[in-house]
Amino acid sequence: MYARGGSPTWVIRLYDAADEVLWAARLNLLWLAGTLLGGIVLGAGPATLAAYTLARRHARGESFQAFPAFLDAYRRQFLRGTALLFPVLGVSVFLVSDYLYFASRGPAATAPRLATLAGLAATAVIASYLFPMVVHYDLAPRTCLPKASLFALTRPASSVLLLFAFLAVVKATATYPFLALVISVGAWIQLDTWLCLRFFAENEARLRAEQIS
Repeated sequence: MYARGGSPTWVIRLYDAADEVLWAARLNLLWLAGTLLGGIVLGAGPATLAAYTLARRHARGESFQAFPAFLDAYRRQFLRGTALLFPVLGVSVFLVSDYLYFASRGPAATAPRLATLAGLAATAVIASYLFPMVVHYDLAPRTCLPKASLFALTRPASSVLLLFAFLAVVKATATYPFLALVISVGAWIQLDTWLCLRFFAENEARLRAEQIS
């Protein structure tokens, strides 16, 4: 099969795939630079929101210069990014510590270990909705977490898909740790944004249909 202009369709698809890989690597580099710029602790939050802002624009087909756009979003999202990421990191560190503790106690602590694992999965899913939701709807930090949690509960199929996608990225990074410095974060942010924008659009369409009916 040939596309317009006589170019094979597979060549166009291969080019598009390579372009997406390069974009994810660029996004990963920007996120790393922004995180280091803030001394890691204060830089990770704004860098994450800035990266999600660019991922949303890219998913919507906008044309922009990545570096200036990232710096602008980084400055604008500094306080909000820090306010959002710290609670997520705090809960994650607490749950990971509990999981390791219960795992060290062996079979006697199987139930609390599994409960902690479920808590980690729930945290990952809520965070997967949280950051795309913040940049898409421009929400205030205090309203973000309840809305993301509600969305995760009311969209179980979407939540399971996000969890599997997240675990796939984590598995690949654990197998090949160098990917964390090259593409893993950027690829996850772009994939997460792409999926969530579609989930949000489906939800908005459903709500409009319910209002009409």
